[in-house]
Amino acid sequence: MKIADIRTHLLEHKLDTAFESASMRFDKRVHLLVEVICEDGTTGWGECLGPAGPNAATVHAYGGWLKGMNALEHEKIWATLYNAMRDQGQRGISVTALSGIDIALWDIKGKAYGQPVSVLLGGRWRESVRAYATGSFKRDGVDRVADNAAECAGHAKAGFHAVKIKIGFGVDEDLKVIEAVRDAIGTDTRLMIDANHGYDVIEAIRLGQAAAKFGIDWFEEPVVPEQLGAYRKVRAGQPIPVAGGETWHTRWGFAEPLSTGCVDIAQPDLCGVGGITEAKRVADLCALHGVRLVPHVWGTAVHIAAALQFMAAMVPNPVRKNPVEPIMEFDRTHNPFRQAVVKTPFEHDGGVLSIPDAPGLGIEIDRDALKRFAPEAA
Repeated sequence: MKIADIRTHLLEHKLDTAFESASMRFDKRVHLLVEVICEDGTTGWGECLGPAGPNAATVHAYGGWLKGMNALEHEKIWATLYNAMRDQGQRGISVTALSGIDIALWDIKGKAYGQPVSVLLGGRWRESVRAYATGSFKRDGVDRVADNAAECAGHAKAGFHAVKIKIGFGVDEDLKVIEAVRDAIGTDTRLMIDANHGYDVIEAIRLGQAAAKFGIDWFEEPVVPEQLGAYRKVRAGQPIPVAGGETWHTRWGFAEPLSTGCVDIAQPDLCGVGGITEAKRVADLCALHGVRLVPHVWGTAVHIAAALQFMAAMVPNPVRKNPVEPIMEFDRTHNPFRQAVVKTPFEHDGGVLSIPDAPGLGIEIDRDALKRFAPEAA
């Protein structure tokens, strides 16, 4: 199955109300899909995490190596493309672009063999996963404390077993938000906090020590991802389990954090870590070091589908009668094209998502939506 062409699809929507994390501002939603086309007409779809324009340019830069290769030889393709930019891009855009290509190749492979990606990864351990609701950014023009509390109460009412909120805007203000959200969702709903690397070590430890009484499941990205020593200080200095890794790329990017005890929970993003191929290697490293894995998910239904296939095949660690099951991050912020890009949207049922069992990623792209949300139509 020779690769004939590779295309990118930029999607964009201007937001009526902008929102912020501790490290980034969103006044529009912009994501990039990757389409790999074989000579026999088989098409695979992937997605890239991060800046859409640079990702698109890099995906096309890979095209010279990619065209003419056998789409089923995903390991050979991964190594060839990674090595092509190895001297300049061991992480970052070169890897996020490669991630989108790799996911599309797995989609093609599943279609070629008539099997869902999860089966090709080794087998389906589960047919559904519980989802947790991600949102609670700092929105323009509203009271953050009341807004986050009301939003999370709605998620709990909708059936989500857990919610994750954004912090990193100042310890005192963040603690007010955490307390208000806990009061709003009650004690039965799990609560996670995500600082988007907005703190330094002293702030992160202070926040973690003060927030622990509110029953926090994990403290995500407390400090910038390059500061591995700072991660270890935060983990040692406060009682909440530490999570991170959405911007650690490839097995090499995860090797030191896992081997030196930076996190309790690793969060590789399939659209950034190097695709499904590399995420599987990171999962093996997590099993080796006894670190729990919860994938980071932020994007369209293509990303959701890839994550669900990957999670279906995640081997319980340890294998036992009632294992700790993975949970799915489910973005609840405003994004009209998130589900529109597929003909069968992913809808949760009481906070539970079913995992597609159709070949490949198990999705069918709605090309009309791609045109509708292209920047020229925005």
